[in-house]
Amino acid sequence: MSQNASTTFPPIAFIGGGNMASAIIGGLIAQGVPAANIIVVEPFEAARTALHSHFGIRALPEATAALQAAGLVVWAVKPQTFKDAAAAAAPFTQAALHLSVAAGINTDSIASWTGSRRIVRAMPNTPALVGKGMTGLFARPEVEAAGKALIEAVISSTGQISWVNQEEHLDAVTALSGSGPAYVFLFLEAMTQAGVDMGLSPEQAYKLSVATFQGGAELAARSTESAEVLRQRVTSKGGTTYAAITHMQEQKLPEHFIAAMRKAEARAKELATEFGH
Repeated sequence: MSQNASTTFPPIAFIGGGNMASAIIGGLIAQGVPAANIIVVEPFEAARTALHSHFGIRALPEATAALQAAGLVVWAVKPQTFKDAAAAAAPFTQAALHLSVAAGINTDSIASWTGSRRIVRAMPNTPALVGKGMTGLFARPEVEAAGKALIEAVISSTGQISWVNQEEHLDAVTALSGSGPAYVFLFLEAMTQAGVDMGLSPEQAYKLSVATFQGGAELAARSTESAEVLRQRVTSKGGTTYAAITHMQEQKLPEHFIAAMRKAEARAKELATEFGH
């Protein structure tokens, strides 16, 4: 990032200072955004202390008029606390562009709580913590091109982005990439246990499993071929991979996996109903 980062990015306020906020703040600081341009509202003292210690930013226990300087407000709160947090901050933030990384809360609810219709909703995932995130984004029509460009600059510091044209598609993003890291970790658990059962040490089994996911994902990312074709290339009929894949298919693992992801999508829709009023 060039030395004029402070003019490229407006002052940014974060409501909530948890892991996702920290990931975005870390990315901004790495791009050269001055710590003085970032403020966080975080009710927990230990979290405020950690944020100040790690990033040198100002962290407040509650919303104050200091938020009025923010050109962008990032909502990084839990869905069940969003409404109350918005009630406290809205008097100071109505002129800002709003970015929400809270799961399930739709932009109509956010607009009614904040008094602003310039809202972008994001569905990030935890690999953002190491700069390898995947974030789905939806912008309301009131968000201008410059606003979308600003959001891209902020979020791209944590990994890749993908815009969707319909807000309801963020529920699918939630089911795929938002919840997806947990699916990977579940498979890593199973693969590691299988390795141990076959005589490897837990450390060996885990290292082999993690590297296999990393390598497979990188191969898929670089290839122009579909995942199906890539799978077929390493599945020689009658071989070891064939034995494993055939068993998974006989047990309907792909169908069960798809059904599980639809459960995640349904739960995302439920969150909007539970906490969006």
